[in-house]
Amino acid sequence: MTDGLSVPEGAVWIGGAHPFDLFETYLNFRSDITLPVVPVHAVLRLAADSRYRLWINGVFVGRGAERSWPSSMAVDERAVTDHLRPGLNRIAVQVYSPGYSHFSYVHRGACGLIGWLEVDGKVALTTGPQWKVRRDTSWSDRVERVSIYGTGVEDRDLRMGGDWVEADASDWEAARVVQEAAGPIWESLRPRATALPEERVSSLKSPWQLRTGPAVAASGDPHADLREIFATSLSGAVPVLLPRGTSSIWIFDLGESRACLGGVELTAAGGERLLISYAEKLRDGELLLPDPSTYCRMRPTDRFTLRPGRQVVEGFTPRGARYLVFALEGGGVAPAPMFYARLPDTPVVERPLPRHPGVLQGVADMCRRTTLNCLQDGFVDGVWRESSLWLGDVVAQDWALRGISDDPRPLLFAIDMAASGADAEGLLPSVLPGEVPAYAVTDYNFSWVELLAGCATHPGIEDAQAVWQRHWGVLTRMLERMASLRGADGLLQNPPGRRLFLDWSPMSRAEPNLTLNLRYLNALRLAALMADQVGRTADWAEQAGDLTRALQGHKAPDGWRESPGGEAASQLGLALLILTGVVEGQEATALADRIVARSLDLRDGPVDGQPALASPFMHHYLFLALQRLDRRKEIHAIIAARWGRWVREGRPTTPENWSIDFPDGSACHGFAAHPLGWL
Repeated sequence: MTDGLSVPEGAVWIGGAHPFDLFETYLNFRSDITLPVVPVHAVLRLAADSRYRLWINGVFVGRGAERSWPSSMAVDERAVTDHLRPGLNRIAVQVYSPGYSHFSYVHRGACGLIGWLEVDGKVALTTGPQWKVRRDTSWSDRVERVSIYGTGVEDRDLRMGGDWVEADASDWEAARVVQEAAGPIWESLRPRATALPEERVSSLKSPWQLRTGPAVAASGDPHADLREIFATSLSGAVPVLLPRGTSSIWIFDLGESRACLGGVELTAAGGERLLISYAEKLRDGELLLPDPSTYCRMRPTDRFTLRPGRQVVEGFTPRGARYLVFALEGGGVAPAPMFYARLPDTPVVERPLPRHPGVLQGVADMCRRTTLNCLQDGFVDGVWRESSLWLGDVVAQDWALRGISDDPRPLLFAIDMAASGADAEGLLPSVLPGEVPAYAVTDYNFSWVELLAGCATHPGIEDAQAVWQRHWGVLTRMLERMASLRGADGLLQNPPGRRLFLDWSPMSRAEPNLTLNLRYLNALRLAALMADQVGRTADWAEQAGDLTRALQGHKAPDGWRESPGGEAASQLGLALLILTGVVEGQEATALADRIVARSLDLRDGPVDGQPALASPFMHHYLFLALQRLDRRKEIHAIIAARWGRWVREGRPTTPENWSIDFPDGSACHGFAAHPLGWL
């Protein structure tokens, strides 16, 4: 038994035969099992570090695993009865490990797989040294990273990879036992917390654009090669026969940004290169291929060197995009390509959406698509650039999801993952899981308190107090650490190396910061209410009172300031003054009037005499403040004006910010879809 999961005797973590096969490693694992008859019920459980693909008898079954901390690794459970047959059955698992931590994964210097098969109630197979393993050297380990957030570009030579999924593996090396089910690398196992994705294959038949031009010499950066091919090619029909020295491009529009994986079946002479790339938006009507010199260092282009004959080509890792780009180097043959996309979806039981008048219905539909597209293993903020689970973003994303579903699993997953990753000082991680000190965000600790408190009103959570009690120690330690960071003036000072808050708004970050301390005040008030409900003793209400008094120094004769003597308070700061009860009565009404007027003014840049405009994300707090004053009609008016503008522009999903001209800005960002919960 490990962390609530019963692990059968003999099931151990296995890895490659060579312990230092770590960097950009693809390991192929194989095991055969003979069954006398087709089972009535068969279940296969798998965990991997860090990602796997599974085939049974040559048929692709699925991929995983759920993102996990090494201290508690998720185990996927799949019913596989329909994939088994009497006689010999061949189970094939390919595991990929980048060899380094990133924004969805923490690496501990080992690549591994653990699993077991139960057939009609009995354990029929476990991972162990009887399994066979071989490093798949058709995947290059000399690759750039896709972005600052993720893993490596995929560069594969298909001439070096055979049909290993069903081939005889008896002469492969024995798998190496890395550790027992629970050990120093992977401390425990747990059942998967979120729904298994369902993956469908969609044929791509009508290209959005075709281009042809000269081929380019291959470099170490496939994305740079694609940008060069694109710059020298012209729009027009692709010839049936692709002569050597040419490259042709097919671009397909999926209609919306979403998780996807491009694939193609085609014929090759052998040695030609195929690039599969992912893009999300247009600029001046032309496809915008990301520039790796910009903020996120995006290069989402994978390369495949083709073998002779007919073959199917697809990558390992789903990316995110609206536009799929295939660039094929000519080899003097007619490739007759058949393109497709793998489209993973996370199943959610939805409630019917109510109908809304006018543009609000379009907003609801746009936000619903975004919310569902940003559900993978838990919430992700954006499908294209990151696919990362940010703690602060969950506040808005959970609000959106509960507008259409009672499913509490993504919310509880985020709460548990954050608590599991608390550091030695008691502060919570910003990315789940992640060791990303460059992106440690102070106010995300307060977002976690908001998520805990929100369990009390979640339609799918029956016992919010049980969730609170489970994490009470983490809550207490975090707030104790925050209290120690208060200066002589009683205000929270942001610790070195951390961001006050992560948001694209141009509001002031000068300290002592009004918005940061109001977020802290809101967390203290919510924590005090939870303590009262569970009968815990805490001084959080007293701390909140002291902080409220200390914040009076931010009030000047002409209004509130983001810092004493600094810029005027932003929209977000004004909203938090109302939400926390620091201002009430006529003053609160006047501040709300200013908030509404600024949002209904559709100028996105600074406006003289008006507070700094909050981002789409932070408008959630504006709406909470307006709801506190029973001004729901104005919430809908702002949604109709600002989110309705996107609907009128024809956007299928909600962008990251009011303008997505920012080069790496996402066109499908989950936190911007929170109006779904307000509708």
